[in-house]
Amino acid sequence: MSLINAALEANYTDVRKLGSKLASQIGKSDLGTAQQIKSSLKKRGVPLRTSGYVETLPTDPKSRVPLVEEQPWPVTPVFLEDNLKSVFEAFISDIKNHDKLAAHGLTGKSNLLMSGPPGTGKTLVAGHIAAQLGLPLYIVRLDSLVSSLLGDTAKNIRNVFDYVPHMGGVLFLDEFDAVAKVRDDKHELGELKRVVNTLIQAIDALDDKAIVIAATNHSELLDRAIWRRFPYKMHFSLPSSDLKKHLWDHFLFQDSGVEQDLSTLAKLSRTLSGADIESIALATRRESIINDTPLNTHNAYLSILELEMRSISSQSTNHDFSDKKNTAKFLHSNYGLSQAEVGKLLNLSRQTIAGYLKER
Repeated sequence: MSLINAALEANYTDVRKLGSKLASQIGKSDLGTAQQIKSSLKKRGVPLRTSGYVETLPTDPKSRVPLVEEQPWPVTPVFLEDNLKSVFEAFISDIKNHDKLAAHGLTGKSNLLMSGPPGTGKTLVAGHIAAQLGLPLYIVRLDSLVSSLLGDTAKNIRNVFDYVPHMGGVLFLDEFDAVAKVRDDKHELGELKRVVNTLIQAIDALDDKAIVIAATNHSELLDRAIWRRFPYKMHFSLPSSDLKKHLWDHFLFQDSGVEQDLSTLAKLSRTLSGADIESIALATRRESIINDTPLNTHNAYLSILELEMRSISSQSTNHDFSDKKNTAKFLHSNYGLSQAEVGKLLNLSRQTIAGYLKER
């Protein structure tokens, strides 16, 4: 009923908030429907504007393009290593117990900085934090925030952070290094230094209850003063072998995989991120559904192998992967796959693989 009322009142914020909650609940048993709801929530809702409702999000004063966008909560679960999970839980707990901590003089800035390579779950974590707090997620649009006109980027930053105390949600700045680069970079103009100074001042001016999350793929580019403004930090890396097993089990086998298959997949996906694993797994499942055939894990193996070989080729390897013999030798020696695992992957018998491996 609340969702219907919000829709009739053209209240975009409540529609997205309640719709995201509904998608999260449905996603536990029906991921497909949950993804459809999430996709619908991303629409701008133009027909509702005829009712006179106007979003009050900050915009670029010249282009009138929104500087931030409200995004629905994610329906994809988040899988974290133990060290990251502890920071994740501590961050949420401290925010939920803000008043209790304030009574003892133990409050501080609710800022979280995440770093690490693409596809490791930084944006997903930001969404889950907003979901667990029951708050809307606002993502800063760097394409409109960063202006080619001198001075406008700093003004846009001030507009966004002036709005934060009134938004009552989580502010997420992805690709943070675009506006928080080290100020002694000799290749940058003085404008960037002014932008970073403005950013630091804006963060310092925020109330302790304001929630700011930033993410970067290039932590080495961030100014040292920026790091001090984020008391909570999470550094992501490619998933461990155990975590890869959980990812493959959930996305490919829907939590019913066999240990032998999970072990092989984890060994083979050495350079894959969590996003890579999810993409390959879901593509394999879609193919199975469309063709009305049993799940073909061999197709997943081939997709992983293609990505792995592409990564290896970019490193100018001397290995020749044009035939199964060379591929079998490489997988056995470099990925630690057993003869049985290599045989299953290449659709060859164990005896054939054994013969390949005896050859020099």
